[in-house]
Amino acid sequence: MAAEDRRHAVQELEPDLEHDADGAEELEVSRIQALLQDRRKLVSGMVLVLLLVVAIYVLFPKIVGADEAVANLDEAKWYWVVVAIGFNVLAFGTRDDSVHRRLGVRASYLITMAGLAATRLFSAAGAGGLVLTYWALRKAGVPRRRAACRMVAFLVLTYFVYLVALVIFGVLLRVGVLPGRAPLAGTVVPAAIAGGIIALFLMIALIPEDFERRIQHYAQGYRRARYLQRIAKGPVTLATGTRTAISYIANPRRGLLAVGGAFGFWAAQIGILWASFEAFGGHVPFAVLVQGFFLGMAANLIPSPAGGVGAVDAGMIGAFSIFGIDNSVVFPAVLTYRVIAFWLPIPPGIVAFVQLRSTVAEWERERGESAASMATLQKVK
Repeated sequence: MAAEDRRHAVQELEPDLEHDADGAEELEVSRIQALLQDRRKLVSGMVLVLLLVVAIYVLFPKIVGADEAVANLDEAKWYWVVVAIGFNVLAFGTRDDSVHRRLGVRASYLITMAGLAATRLFSAAGAGGLVLTYWALRKAGVPRRRAACRMVAFLVLTYFVYLVALVIFGVLLRVGVLPGRAPLAGTVVPAAIAGGIIALFLMIALIPEDFERRIQHYAQGYRRARYLQRIAKGPVTLATGTRTAISYIANPRRGLLAVGGAFGFWAAQIGILWASFEAFGGHVPFAVLVQGFFLGMAANLIPSPAGGVGAVDAGMIGAFSIFGIDNSVVFPAVLTYRVIAFWLPIPPGIVAFVQLRSTVAEWERERGESAASMATLQKVK
């Protein structure tokens, strides 16, 4: 009887948990909207960003004796800057997976661009964009578990490419298969860490699908059932998304868009950085370019009050300094990359966010009208 009571208690909890999750998503999206509407916060944020940029690209070069680095900005070859912008446009398209395509071209574009803007405004490995995209998919009618599973799968795929690249290029550089300097801190160390994280995710994939049901066995009473179910949802969703990502890789036909999107996104980002270096005459070996890029991007994991500004810039400058690239080229190249890859998508992304809010409101109105029509038909019957 006790077990039966616990089962009923957990079943009664499910609507509450879903309501809480919906509330969390709405709160995050409202927070993004409030930031865009609050002029004081926008101005203070811009001032903070400006101070960070000045500290990294003006003060720091003077400290390390690379004063000419920023002065070299006006020497950029314009056609390489155009090439970099072209790679940035390609990067937008690669973020569009199969779930988005089912919503139509316009909705897909709005979700992609709004998600990119949220990723840049709210850093920490793209968490802001992930929350906003998940919220949009839910509002579009995609079931909760399916939306969460696909989003986690796409995120796992994206960072799987990131981790595998660190391992492959780190090892091949170190053993001399690929040309370029191969310092221990820039090759073996990140490769070992990346390999450990890959192994961890493979173990996470082994978490059983019925983990929630199993953990409910230990629940005794309403409060404990609620607590344990909240804990179980995270690992189960992560494990399901990881298994989905693995199935995409194992079945290329099924996961072509998702896998291609993950590879394409990073390839386009590296293309932007490559063109930025070329704009200042910096001919960086390909393997060093890739390894330095991914090593520097690790700084994106650091939560930043200014949407990653400062952390990634410093991370990339430091990474390429480890590989011995001349600071007079690194500073202007990284600044150019960040302007094109980071700042350029923000204005159209903000516009897309505003339009997405209107589109979501239209979806909800249509669903309301459809539900009312169905209710009227049932009464007639």
